[in-house]
Amino acid sequence: MRNILKHLIPLLYILVFSVNLSCVSKRQNPKPEINETILLINDRSALDSILDRYVQNGSYPFLYARLEELDGDVIYEHSAVNIDILPNKEIESDTWIRIWSMSKIVTISVVMDLVEDGILELTDPVTRYIPEFENLKVAVDENGVSLALVDDLSLVCPFQLRPVDSIMTVSHLINHLSGFYYATTKNKCLNEILSAKNLPAALNGQELINRLTTLPLIQHPGQKSFYGANTTVLGLVAERATGKSLDRLVRERLTQFLGIEGLKYCLSDNESLLPRFTGKDTVLRVARDGELDIFGPDVPSYDPSNELFLGGEGMIATADGYADFLRMLLNRGKLNGKRFLLEKTVEEITSPHTQLDNPWGYNGYNLWVTGDSLKIKGWGDTGLWQGGGYEGTQFWIDPKRKFVGVMMSQIHSVPNNGWDYYNEFRGELYRQIFYNE
Repeated sequence: MRNILKHLIPLLYILVFSVNLSCVSKRQNPKPEINETILLINDRSALDSILDRYVQNGSYPFLYARLEELDGDVIYEHSAVNIDILPNKEIESDTWIRIWSMSKIVTISVVMDLVEDGILELTDPVTRYIPEFENLKVAVDENGVSLALVDDLSLVCPFQLRPVDSIMTVSHLINHLSGFYYATTKNKCLNEILSAKNLPAALNGQELINRLTTLPLIQHPGQKSFYGANTTVLGLVAERATGKSLDRLVRERLTQFLGIEGLKYCLSDNESLLPRFTGKDTVLRVARDGELDIFGPDVPSYDPSNELFLGGEGMIATADGYADFLRMLLNRGKLNGKRFLLEKTVEEITSPHTQLDNPWGYNGYNLWVTGDSLKIKGWGDTGLWQGGGYEGTQFWIDPKRKFVGVMMSQIHSVPNNGWDYYNEFRGELYRQIFYNE
């Protein structure tokens, strides 16, 4: 049984703040001082110079890095900003950032909290909560093979449709086994039909479900791990199971309960986000409408009145706030003296579930755990829990040394081989760590 205080405290917030389906904002925590007593890093300037170089060469509009110990002490912090594209702008620990797929592990954590409370079961059929999915179809080739299993996906256009031949479960959604995809596959026909539905433009969860019912799956549930909008559907299941919006579930069960500020779905009236940038033409510039085409023409909304909460893509966070969430996982479900998840649940989240034969590691519940290859390459260590987002955000958790790392930017299609910065930065960090050990 869970601690009763876990549910009493959120109820007090409801009485005081009159929670509704729209989003609210919270005051930011004061910026902590860097803990200079930590001997983890010998040469901070070597790390600073890597971030500075990738911003100065036009790969990124900015890069912000933050490392925190288990107790929240800041081990390292550095911000590099391209003043030509972001003049007079400082990027700090409390700057709001679109985190895209870094939303997924937040949604999964909330769902696992519901599982602990007996509200959901991992084996539950998705149609128990979304009966509108009873007649979903699967896209197949002329031989009836699901497109996710076809060697050259680009050749099967147009495709055929077949009824789903397996039961989609909550576990399938968590592990990207359910068949929902993004408009970024190698199949033009699949991409076009998803883009035409313009999923982020749905007014609410019900309208999103209505649009999803008209789309094919890329595979029968359970066939293969195929990365897509599965976690967004997981959020819809959580909403149907509880009768509450995903925004409200995150606030009541996670952020307000644990005292996390800087992790939410919508801006308040006095807040704003940074522009979207791209380097798809090899030159860093502001992205035009439709260029971030993961869903097609539109992207998630962060308007204060928004009532559509995309559990796989739709959150915003500050580096400070997201680091707090990561520290909860690092501390095996606890933060600020309160338990959100049981230790065995965090172990389940980080245990092998899919991509078990990958030399680079394995997937837990949408949390990648690094294998030996990363250490051999000199880019980090074995056993790190990591993830990232569509506009260049990255994070990792080091369970051995008890610290978390958050890397923030806002760009899609990085020019000048800019993705190399992450491996270079983390490689230098762990070179210093291994030297000290």
